[in-house]
Amino acid sequence: MREINIRDIGISAPELISDRWGLVTCRSGEKFNSMTVSWGALGEIWGKDSVFVFIRSSRYTYGFMEKERLFTLSFYDEKYKGILGKIFGASSGRDTDKTAASGFTPVFTDDTVTYKEAKYTLVCKTMASQEISEGGFIDPDIKKWYGADSAHKMYIAEILKVYENDAR
Repeated sequence: MREINIRDIGISAPELISDRWGLVTCRSGEKFNSMTVSWGALGEIWGKDSVFVFIRSSRYTYGFMEKERLFTLSFYDEKYKGILGKIFGASSGRDTDKTAASGFTPVFTDDTVTYKEAKYTLVCKTMASQEISEGGFIDPDIKKWYGADSAHKMYIAEILKVYENDAR
């Protein structure tokens, strides 16, 4: 992995997040968990390059995010989208070793975790978080995404480092 500038990725944020999907991985002590993300944003806030990720309180990863400020947001080539959906997106780390099931290789870096298979890894540090609830919805179409499931919590994080991995 080599460190690069976020501006050198050369792929748009919507393509990375919405089309290819990614993984949010958070480590607490010796344990870590990853989950698929397909909602989020890359940008700038408070004078810092930033990411915005959304995690429901019902997800196992939520507990890790509440304990720790560091996490990674990693992105993969299209060939991994099935693994991101079927393993990291459809099963819970509470009862499945998603790393073993995926065949991915963990890489411990910057006091957090990414995977050898990642094309890009963003090392992030949470600056703020906010519950997203129905009371704040202005567009009524948003409600269709929730139903009985918990709303999301938005984590706004500074991008500390960006790694590109060409040797996968």
